[in-house]
Amino acid sequence: MGNCCDTLCNSISRGKNTNVRVSLPAVCFVWQIAMIILFGVFIRYDEESDAHWAEHKKSHNITSDIENDFYFRYPSFQDVHVMIFVGFGFLMTFLKRYSFGGVGFNFLIASFGLQWALLMQGWFHTLDHTTGKIYIGVESLINADFCCAGSLIAYGALLGKVSPVQLLVVTLFGVTLFAVEEFIILSLLHCRDAGGSMVIHAFGGYYGLAISWVLYRPNLNQSKRLNGSVYHSDVFAMIGTLFLWMFWPSFNSAITDHGDGQHRAAINTYLALASSVLTTVAISSMSQKGGKLDMVHIQNATLAGGVAMGTAAEFMITPYGSLIVGFLSGIISTFGYLFVTPFLEKYLKLQDTCGVHNLHALPGMLGGFTGAIVAAAASESVYSKEGLINTFDFEGKFANRSPGTQGGFQAAGTCVAIAFGLVGGAIVGLILRIPIWGDPADDNCFDDEVYWEVPEDEEIIPPVLEYNNHMIHKHQDISESNFSVEQS
Repeated sequence: MGNCCDTLCNSISRGKNTNVRVSLPAVCFVWQIAMIILFGVFIRYDEESDAHWAEHKKSHNITSDIENDFYFRYPSFQDVHVMIFVGFGFLMTFLKRYSFGGVGFNFLIASFGLQWALLMQGWFHTLDHTTGKIYIGVESLINADFCCAGSLIAYGALLGKVSPVQLLVVTLFGVTLFAVEEFIILSLLHCRDAGGSMVIHAFGGYYGLAISWVLYRPNLNQSKRLNGSVYHSDVFAMIGTLFLWMFWPSFNSAITDHGDGQHRAAINTYLALASSVLTTVAISSMSQKGGKLDMVHIQNATLAGGVAMGTAAEFMITPYGSLIVGFLSGIISTFGYLFVTPFLEKYLKLQDTCGVHNLHALPGMLGGFTGAIVAAAASESVYSKEGLINTFDFEGKFANRSPGTQGGFQAAGTCVAIAFGLVGGAIVGLILRIPIWGDPADDNCFDDEVYWEVPEDEEIIPPVLEYNNHMIHKHQDISESNFSVEQS
C-alpha cells in the first residue's frame, strides 16, 4: 500500500505543470490594477511632499527647505533601497543555475510588496480618520522597504522550490501579517525595534521556515545536482553580502529619532558587524580539518551582527557591548550552518535553501532578547531623565512605564513576532499546497530554465586561442582602418 502511495505521489510530482503564461500575467495585471485603484482612493502626499509645503513653512515658522524631512531621511532611504534590491537580490544568486530567479524574483516581489506595504502600514499607522486618507513621505518609503524585507527573508527559505505566482502570494500575506504584528509590537506593546530584529528578521525568518516546512519535498534530492554553488555564483552572492554589510548601519538607523539615537544606532551596528566577521572566519576555519574557509559562512554569518543589533541599536549598549553582540551572533550563526541546518532537514523535515534560520531567525530572536535585557537595565544615570524619555518614548499613556517593565514588553514583542511568523507561515504554506500555482516538480527545482528564457552557454575557448583570436580581430580592425584612411 505504501509503495502505491509513493508511486502516485511521484507521478503527480512529475506531472506538475510549470506553465505560468496565464496565471503570472493575470496576477500581475489584476494586482497592479488593484494597487492603482486603492492608491487613488487612499494615498496622498504628506505635508512635506505636497505643493502646499510653502504655506506649511510659513505657518510653522520654518525658515529653510533643508528642514524638510526628505533631506534627513533620503540618504538612509537610498541605502535601504539598495539593500532590498541589490543586497538581498545578489545574496540569493549563489545557486549554480538559479541566478535569474534569485535576483529577478527578488525584484518582482519587492516591487509589488512595497506598494502593498504603503497601504497596509498606512491603514494601521498613519490613516487620517478625519479625511480617510493615508499621507506618505520619505519615511513611509523606508518603512515600506522594511516591510518587504520580511517577505524577501522568507523567500530565502523557499529559493528554487516555488513558482513566481506562489512568491507573490507569499508577499501578499507576508506584508499583511507584517503590518499586523508590527502594529501589535510597536503600537500596542510600545516596543522599540529600530532595526527590526523582532518585526523584520525574527518574523520573516520563521515565516519562511514555517512555509518551507509545510511545503516539504520528500524527493528534493532528485535536484541535488543543482542545489549548490559554483565559483562564479559564489562571487556574485558575495557582492550581495558586501552591499548588505556596508549599508546595514543605515538600515538600523534609518527611522530612529534625529540626533543622538540615529548616530548611536549607526555606531553600534558598525561595530557589531565588524566583530561578527572575525568570529565567523574563526569558527569556519576551525570547522575544517585543513582550516579552509567555507564561502557559505562568509556570505551569511558575517551579517548576523547587523541582524542581532537591530533592536538595541539606538540603546546605550556601549561600544564594547556592540562588539560582544557581534561576537556572539557570528558564532551562533556559523554553528547554525554547520549543525542546526542539517539537523532541521534530517529530523524536522525543514528544507531551508539559504539558511535563513541562521542569518535571520536565530540572530533576530537573539537581538530581540538582547534589546529586552538592555532596556530593562536602563537608568537615568546612564541615559539622563530626558534621554530615557526620548529613547524609549515614555510619553503619553506610557509616561509612567519603568525600564524594567519596558524590558518585559520587549521580550513579549519578540515572542509575538515569532508566533506570527510560525502560525502565519503554516497557514500560507497550506494555501500554497493547493496544486494551482505552477510550482516545479521535485526533480526540477533550483533551475532557471523552468521559468526563464536562459541563453545557451557560450563555447569555451582555450585561453591561448582566445588571445590569438582577439589579436587576429585586432589586426583586422587596424588593417581595415588603414585601408579606409588610404581610400579617403
